[in-house]
Amino acid sequence: MDAQKRTLLLLAKSALTGALGGLLFGFDTAVIAGTTHSLQFHYALTEGQKGFTVAIALYGTVLGAIFSGPLGQRIGSRAALRVMAVLYVVSALGCALAGPWTSFLIFRFIGGLGIGGSSVLGPVYIAELSPAKWRGRLVGLFQINIVIGILLAYLSNAIIASFHFGAIEWRLQLGVGVLPATLFLALLFTVPHSSRWLVSQNRLDEAYRILAELGSPDSRAEVDSIVESLKAEGGLTQHTLFQHRYGKLIFLAVSIGLFNQLSGINAILYYLNDIFSYAGFSSVSSAMQAVVVGLANLLTTLVGISIIDKIGRKPLLLIGAVGCCLSLSGVAWVFHTGQHLHILLALLVGFIVSFAISQGAVIWVYLSEVFPTNVRSKGQSLGSSSHWITNGIIANVFPYVAVYSKALPFAFFALMMVVQFFTVLFLYPETKGQTLEGMQAHLGLH
Repeated sequence: MDAQKRTLLLLAKSALTGALGGLLFGFDTAVIAGTTHSLQFHYALTEGQKGFTVAIALYGTVLGAIFSGPLGQRIGSRAALRVMAVLYVVSALGCALAGPWTSFLIFRFIGGLGIGGSSVLGPVYIAELSPAKWRGRLVGLFQINIVIGILLAYLSNAIIASFHFGAIEWRLQLGVGVLPATLFLALLFTVPHSSRWLVSQNRLDEAYRILAELGSPDSRAEVDSIVESLKAEGGLTQHTLFQHRYGKLIFLAVSIGLFNQLSGINAILYYLNDIFSYAGFSSVSSAMQAVVVGLANLLTTLVGISIIDKIGRKPLLLIGAVGCCLSLSGVAWVFHTGQHLHILLALLVGFIVSFAISQGAVIWVYLSEVFPTNVRSKGQSLGSSSHWITNGIIANVFPYVAVYSKALPFAFFALMMVVQFFTVLFLYPETKGQTLEGMQAHLGLH
């Protein structure tokens, strides 16, 4: 095998391994949708307790997102991802074998720690390995894997449900996640550290070697560029994120995470089977329609990732905000009037298509790009925390609001997409085509 092929294989394997954390993120996020009814029956849960059961993993994601950034900065994204993989394995086994409700909550919380950590560390790891011209698409593999994980969760739920396993059905649906989690852990022992992290730790010889292995035409010049960028940020040490100079970046990170969830995406994914049941569909029919939504999510994400480095991040966000608003308004109208329930699937697919080609494709790429090396993991952590805190609140509140009015949540989400459109239009810079070292000058920070 010639050197170029070895380089491409190493880059592909490293990016795909980092992105596999996204698959587990998506699977663990969506698998709960098929189990809510069984869990409510098994543990005799009220609507409020059901919402808390769904949201407990999200509270774990908040802590995972907050603490994984500093952890990744300290030990490197690769090593920190290994910790997340162990958490995924423990969570899947624990949920499958859980006894009392409290033990189930504990293991779902542990899974949430892994999800939150992966959402920070996976994109950072891939971004720091990727050439600038491919970075959008390679980091986009993380989002592709998220939606593959979501689709696999819906598909495995539907397959397991079709066998009518009865009381153990929900345990099997949750426990199957141990298989990809174990694969993720094993692969993380076959990929290199990020060269940029090695430079930040002053391990320059290792950084030269890895850059050369990844196909850098001049690894010494690239290391020198990274060193200069780090020195411009104050030296080869970790830095505090909350400085005045990073104010614009903090706004971008927090707002993109916030709007991602104010679209209602994860509330819809978590309660998708319930949403279809509100419209009168049977449990089996709801599970199959969830698979259709998951498939649309995957196909459109592939389109979004394929064009993100051509069209750019900002135009995709604007296009998606319009599509999400129109689709969500349609869902709200269907539930408000109680008419034309047969178009609910089409409207939800329209929403998923609009979201996947825009926010779904952009968020993790954008977060991994805008922060300088010395605070990149911390910046990603901040954006992910904004994402997960909003997610947890919405997931916990959704069942309460839906009991009062099934239309109201979707009307609210539609309004938030209007706010997002104008925020992106007037305040978001475009980042495509910039090297990570040149990004700060592009954003006016040097």
